[in-house]
Amino acid sequence: MNAQPTCRLVTLGCKVNQYETELVKEALLRGGYREAADQENADLCVVNTCTVTATGDAKGRQLIRQLERKNPGTRTIVMGCYATREPETLSRLPGVIEVVEDKRELPDVLGRVGVSDFPTGISTFQGRRRAYVKVQDGCILNCTYCIIPQVRPGLRSRPPEEIEAEVRRLIDNGHREIVLCGIHLGHYGVEATRGRSGKAPFRLAHLIERLDRIPGEWRMRLSSIEAAEVSPDFVEAASGATRLCPHFHPSLQSGSRSVLLRMKRRYSLEMFLSKMEILRERLENPAFSTDVIVGFPGETEADFQETLDLCRRAGFMKIHVFPFSAREGTPAATYPDQIPAEVKKERVQRLSELGTQLAREYYKSLVGCEFDVLVERESGDRPGWVSGTACRYAPVQIPDGATAIGEIVTVTGRSVEDDGVIAEVAQAAQLPV
Repeated sequence: MNAQPTCRLVTLGCKVNQYETELVKEALLRGGYREAADQENADLCVVNTCTVTATGDAKGRQLIRQLERKNPGTRTIVMGCYATREPETLSRLPGVIEVVEDKRELPDVLGRVGVSDFPTGISTFQGRRRAYVKVQDGCILNCTYCIIPQVRPGLRSRPPEEIEAEVRRLIDNGHREIVLCGIHLGHYGVEATRGRSGKAPFRLAHLIERLDRIPGEWRMRLSSIEAAEVSPDFVEAASGATRLCPHFHPSLQSGSRSVLLRMKRRYSLEMFLSKMEILRERLENPAFSTDVIVGFPGETEADFQETLDLCRRAGFMKIHVFPFSAREGTPAATYPDQIPAEVKKERVQRLSELGTQLAREYYKSLVGCEFDVLVERESGDRPGWVSGTACRYAPVQIPDGATAIGEIVTVTGRSVEDDGVIAEVAQAAQLPV
């Protein structure tokens, strides 16, 4: 009798990639595989790659070679955005038997390694208290710095009934937070409108309303939303939903008008701030996080100062700061006036310091307030304490070891530290059931 085959899966990149790896894992486990233990040789390795930067490409190649060395004789399947972009390069690496250029090929690829049942969604998100659910794929924009529209072209939205069934399974299996994600989440359902299918439009706002009716103790979060997609329908859905976390992630990318134009972003700074203000008017103290690229070609010190000023005006509670990385195949990679690495590094430092200040200011607004926290783990540096994430995305520590890990509790903010909020349990979370 043959031993049960083993597999090992590794992911680079975004929430969508992490979801897609989980989907492949579920297919493999259904197909008779089991995950290899830490020091055990894996018969099959799956690497989900990222190609946002050249560094991501290099990490993918390095990872594939490491897996082949540590798992002698393994067969490796490579998927993800780098696989779509440079399949020939990856196919030549040691141990690689398949490079998945189009994820629609995955059922056939896994069929060739003995898997006959490919799921339409996941049932659990192993090792995580929150679960990501991909509802949309593809991007049709033309931001000058981004390679993703070339490797995930077009728009594809999952049927709402399929998404709802998946969310219900995840809740039933103990996940208390569901994060809706996509390559361009705000374009959920747009392709039906663009194709003039004759069907009534079913967009992200409608999906939020539908999922909000699912019973149980759980909450919903959006991975991102572009300012241009904060429509009246979206605002109504967001403000009316009882389970949606009051945390939004509109990507700013730059606070300079001239840089935004060269990036080919779709909003003015005035529009960006006005959409944030609308959400603040309709929801109680919502939190806003964002992404900012510093050192875009031609960015002057004055441009960067405009970004610092805009971030202060916006009052972001978290800023993900990225130095510009010239991506071969994008227009911005060929622009003149590329910024020296040392200048980019210095600007990253300055904006990160501002982000820390703004985070602390937002944390202070939670002191004396009640809010919900998903308890995720024991606190590493405080015995008997637990830590988790607030509905408003703030890190929270709670001096109550009896609080159940994996559950949502209502707390009262008591004080602030540089890296989050100290809170005490107020009562069991009053989530709708």
